[in-house]
Amino acid sequence: MPSLRTQERVGGDSRPRLSGRGGQDRLRDRFPGGARRLRRILPTLSAMVAMALLSSCRIDMHVQPKQNPLSRSDFYPDQRSARPLVEGTVARGQLQADQYFYTGKIGNNPGDSMPFPVTKQVLERGRERYDIFCAPCHSRLGDGEGFVPSRGFSRRPPSYHIPRLEKAPLGYFFDVMTNGYGVMPDYASQIPPDDRWKIVAYIRALQLSQNATVNDVPPGQKVPSEPPKFLAPGSGATLPSVDTRPENKEEQK
Repeated sequence: MPSLRTQERVGGDSRPRLSGRGGQDRLRDRFPGGARRLRRILPTLSAMVAMALLSSCRIDMHVQPKQNPLSRSDFYPDQRSARPLVEGTVARGQLQADQYFYTGKIGNNPGDSMPFPVTKQVLERGRERYDIFCAPCHSRLGDGEGFVPSRGFSRRPPSYHIPRLEKAPLGYFFDVMTNGYGVMPDYASQIPPDDRWKIVAYIRALQLSQNATVNDVPPGQKVPSEPPKFLAPGSGATLPSVDTRPENKEEQK
């Protein structure tokens, strides 16, 4: 009968070895339930191995016939896999049926009217968009003395208050914003058409404000108008906070 424990020495390694049935009994005593756990997890291990093997196999969806975009195809006479759109197809939201609203032109000439009524809200939105996109070069007064030219930009933009631009039709400003002019890039992707028209309205308001006469002042409006009062001065990154609270009678006296 084999011994329960033997001592073996292989390559200078002297460690206890278990041999014979007694050794197996000792293993069962040392690791109780090991065989049962192995039988329990064996199906899971088998499934994982099968999934790993199958995942490395290509299936029909991977090798089905197809054409990559704009690739060559011998199926069509022009050898192009991408087919031309049906004539008259328009992407959703890009119909642009109102030509003047999207181009600012009547035929080939710029128009001189707004496509919608100009209200206080329209001018406020136009001022906000103008200060973001236009004022860095044209300045908030529209005189061309913006931040960018003052820091060494080679081309100073013209003032909106020169005779040529004072007489320019409204559609001209819209077309310049849409397509660019000279070194000025287009802003068609940054500013939607509706906001472009609101900027146009605000530019015209800037021109009128710099060349207004006493006859243009509404009744009851002081000339010059009283300077606004501020709740907090603005910083280089924020605008000043204007005090819009109505004054009491004592302050008015």
